[in-house]
Amino acid sequence: MPERDTPNDGSNALSGDLFANLPAPSHKVPSVDYTPPSPGSRRARREATQSDAASDTAASADESSSAADVADEPPLTPTAAASSSTTPKAAPASLDDLFQTEHDIADGARPRKKKRRTGCLVALIIVLALIGGAVAAGFWAMNTYGDKINEVMGWGEPEDWEPGLASGEALVTIREGDTGAPVSAALYEAGVTKTKDVFYDYLVKENVAVTFYPGVYTLQKKMTAAAALDALRDPANKSENTVGISEGGTVESSLTAISEGVGLPIEEVQAAVADPRAYGVEADSLEGWLFPAVYTFDPEVTATQVIQRMVDRTRESLTAAGVPAADEQRILTLASIIQREGRTDDFGKVSRVIQNRLADGMMLQMDSTAQYGYGELHAGVVSTSSEAQFDDNPWNTYVHAGLPIGPIANPSDAAIDAAMHPVDGPWFYFVTINPQTGETVFSTTYAEHQAAITTWQDWCRANPDQGC
Repeated sequence: MPERDTPNDGSNALSGDLFANLPAPSHKVPSVDYTPPSPGSRRARREATQSDAASDTAASADESSSAADVADEPPLTPTAAASSSTTPKAAPASLDDLFQTEHDIADGARPRKKKRRTGCLVALIIVLALIGGAVAAGFWAMNTYGDKINEVMGWGEPEDWEPGLASGEALVTIREGDTGAPVSAALYEAGVTKTKDVFYDYLVKENVAVTFYPGVYTLQKKMTAAAALDALRDPANKSENTVGISEGGTVESSLTAISEGVGLPIEEVQAAVADPRAYGVEADSLEGWLFPAVYTFDPEVTATQVIQRMVDRTRESLTAAGVPAADEQRILTLASIIQREGRTDDFGKVSRVIQNRLADGMMLQMDSTAQYGYGELHAGVVSTSSEAQFDDNPWNTYVHAGLPIGPIANPSDAAIDAAMHPVDGPWFYFVTINPQTGETVFSTTYAEHQAAITTWQDWCRANPDQGC
């Protein structure tokens, strides 16, 4: 190729003509389809600024063109022309900022700073909700279990009075059939104890077995639970003649209670029970016929009247259980063993074991019968001594087959009913494996029974002072 000629000075004029014929540059602003901004908003102010800048740019371009034509001045270089035509008085926001802001607005997204503020607000609401829930749960727990919580944690006022505060006089009425809970309430209502349940809780905690005799008792206000119990046991505080016959008690153990309860000489009471036939009982003894309950008598009552009332109450129980008159003595004998051998919940099973053994021709081998015949029924021990077990007396079912010759204790309504209506079951053995709770295991085979006996022996070794 031939070499290009070197440009001469006239090249500047050619360049000027070339750039003079180029269209004037204009500032292209990307447009986005969106609705008009709200008056006064940041977006409205930004668009107004951009509009002013565009107007100023157009005006500068026109002025430069007019001046070049009139004064016949050399045209601007491309760089200068572009700079002059595109530089506004106030520079608009960058395209990235514009698109980012407009896209955020168009897409409905909030600026990042607002998102962080919203997240903090949500977190604060969640924390407050958790705190509120915990406070509400605390209020609910205290309202529902406040007494128990205070008791466990040792908070709050003591439930019992301090010793030495007792003073004045308070009359407490105990009605026939009252047990620990109603007596506890009666003491509280009379102003004797500090709280409604403290007396009953004391009986449970100390494992106190007590019979409450109906009547009006004179006590003091602000007594401790222990002092109130001692006062209720003191006959001098009772203003009426009452007698309590305990479940599982015997005629011998009941005579003293009758004598002290009605204020009669013990000799009169002994004479009153000497002849069972005087009360229509065809037996050699009234054992089992002095129904366990609490009785109230007039001050002028006689010993015979006391005994008659107890025998009548036994007949009421026999009738209620559907016992035929000819079978009364046998049912009372069976019921008395049930009363002494099991706890109330197990009466039906104990009855079934006895009747299964009788039907199978087995010896009953009931410890209570051996203990009664030997005179150690109230010795306070669970197991039978070897002397009692092998003593040849007509009540000892280790020695004699079948039922003993008569009842061995005073049976309750529940025991009499169980004697008449045993539950169904295959058991031939039972043993109380925890004398403290009365838990009893019933077995069908001798091997099972031996395993239960081992459990009971283990308990006795761990509790040597519990009457094993």
